[in-house]
Amino acid sequence: MNNKINNLGFGIAAIQMNSQQDIENNLTTIKAAVIDAASQGAKLVVIPENCCSMGQQFATAERFDALSATMAEYARTYGIYLLVGSLPCPYRPDGVIVPDGRLRQVSQLFAPDGTLVARYDKIHLFTATVADKQGSYNEAATFEPGTQTVVTSLEIDDAVYKLGMMVCFDLRFPALAQRLRQAGADLLSAPAAFTYLTGQAHWSLLLQARALDSQCMVIGAAQGGYHAYKDGNTRQTWGHTAITDFNGSIIASHDSSELNTSATAEPDKGYAIVMASLDKQAQIQGRQKMPIFDCHRLA
Repeated sequence: MNNKINNLGFGIAAIQMNSQQDIENNLTTIKAAVIDAASQGAKLVVIPENCCSMGQQFATAERFDALSATMAEYARTYGIYLLVGSLPCPYRPDGVIVPDGRLRQVSQLFAPDGTLVARYDKIHLFTATVADKQGSYNEAATFEPGTQTVVTSLEIDDAVYKLGMMVCFDLRFPALAQRLRQAGADLLSAPAAFTYLTGQAHWSLLLQARALDSQCMVIGAAQGGYHAYKDGNTRQTWGHTAITDFNGSIIASHDSSELNTSATAEPDKGYAIVMASLDKQAQIQGRQKMPIFDCHRLA
C-alpha cells in the first residue's frame, strides 16, 4: 500500500526494523531511518519495540541511560519527535530499582530539542502459547508491568496534538485505547514485535479495532523478519508496519514481514518507512458524526 501524506496535517513516519542483537548496528539503522523520515517531512517518527536489541534484555538494560541519551540526540539533531518503541529499563519512573531481578519495558517520547517528553511503562505483558519454535511466551518472567497510562502533548506547527502511548500486547485491550481517548488522545502509538503467527492472525485487525474503539489514528511500527539469537535460536516477527486512521482504515502500510520487498523499503537500507498525515479536522468531524464517547454506558 502506498504511503499517504498530505498538507492537511503533520507528517508521521512508522519505521519497520529487523533488529538483531548487535546494538551498535541497530543504532546505525535507527539513525539512518530517522534522517530518511525527517527528509521526507516527518515531524513524528515511531520506531518498534525492542529497537536496540531483540533479546539480551538484561545486557541492554545496563545501557538504558546511554541509549536513551543517544535517542534524545537523534531527536535534537534532526528536529523531530522520536517515539522510541521500547528499551528495557532497570528502574521504575520514580527511580526505584525494579524488585525481584526484573525490568520495565519502557517506551519514551523525545522532543525536537532532545528533552524527554514522556515515559510509558508497558502495562500488559505478553503471555501466550504459540505454535512456533519458542512455543510459550511469558514476559512477566523478565518484566514488571507498568501501572500508569500516559497521554502527552506534541507541539507541531503552532498546533497541539495528544499522543496516547501503548506497546505491542497492549493492543489486545480495548479498555486501554478507550481510556487514552478519554484522556484526550488524538493518536495512539503502538510499537510492536508481534510473533509471525499471532501477527498473521491479528495484527491488522487489532490496529483497526483499536482505532475504531478510540476514534484515534493508530501508528503500528513493527519488527519483521528473522532474528538470530546468540544461543543459536531464531525468532520470526510479523512486521507489516501500518498506520490506521480514526475510522479504522489502514491508510499506509509495508505489506510484508521482510524488508526490501515493496516501495516502502529500498535495498540494503535495513528498514522500511511508512508515512501518513494526521488530519485533525477530519478526525474531529468524524467523531462528531458518530459521538460514541457521548453514548458510552460501561466505561
